[in-house]
Amino acid sequence: MVRHRALPLNPLIGCTVAFWVLGSGISAALTLEFPGPATPTANPVMARASYALPTAPWANGALPVEVIDGMVERAAWQIDAPKLSSLDLMQPLRTQLVAMGFEPIFECETMGCGGFDFRFATEVLPEPRMHVDIGDFRFLSAARTGTDGRDVVGLMVSRSASKGFVQLTRAVADTGPALFAATNKASAGLDPFVAPVVETGAMSQLLTSGAVVLEGLDFGTGAADLTEGRYPSLAALAEWLQQNPDKTVALVGHTDASGGLDGNIVISKRRAASVRVRLIEVYAIPPTQIEAQGVGYLSPIASNLTEEGRQKNRRVEAILTSTQ
Repeated sequence: MVRHRALPLNPLIGCTVAFWVLGSGISAALTLEFPGPATPTANPVMARASYALPTAPWANGALPVEVIDGMVERAAWQIDAPKLSSLDLMQPLRTQLVAMGFEPIFECETMGCGGFDFRFATEVLPEPRMHVDIGDFRFLSAARTGTDGRDVVGLMVSRSASKGFVQLTRAVADTGPALFAATNKASAGLDPFVAPVVETGAMSQLLTSGAVVLEGLDFGTGAADLTEGRYPSLAALAEWLQQNPDKTVALVGHTDASGGLDGNIVISKRRAASVRVRLIEVYAIPPTQIEAQGVGYLSPIASNLTEEGRQKNRRVEAILTSTQ
């Protein structure tokens, strides 16, 4: 399922990336030739998930994306090519993808992408599996239509002082598992699931105290993307925003004090951005009404010395940013 909201270098080494089987068809493996000796830093891992493919630069507090629901796989490599620029890394890979039938949707270089904000709003594997120099990276989004459905890739390249780094994310859209008919009587008499209700009035804290914690959000262990599910606190915030179209809020991610500050700021901002995307896509909240930020562990509401306190500190808050 899809949801909307130059000359190549001579390759020195090749690497075959094996992908997946979908239904009765097989999505062909991608065979990429790298411009230097390549060492995998993250072997391909396949999962049925969603991939937010960037389709334009970061602008006005948001990253435009096309969300692909289906089979998603990510892999990363380190390239032993100290004299190659990020352009030298990108060009041969882009040429090969185009030869495979992929058509570029969006491509950019550092500031043209949106700089810091683009890098941290884009799905990037953590260090050391993928290194992105904030001052020198390139990104390519491309797509083709195959027998299994819409096939897209997101390609990020960057480098350190001595190495090049490449991350490839591939997603093939599908319609999901077939629905089934509940025709047996085993479920007779069971009460239907009713999600807990959070009254919109709870959002009145935005006016009285300027902030409210969005309770019950689940990002999965060590993950930055909001999992699928019913989130009454998001529904309540969405209703409040719809009732107050003249008001704006910032979604601010927070973490506990485990790990370094830079990494915690990254994951906290990505979690806030994931909540923002859900509000825009599911509840049709105008993008200009909400922004996403992250402060890591710099604003705790409980002690980090206990697990209970650390759990409280791992949160996303909505903060009123309107001044009138």
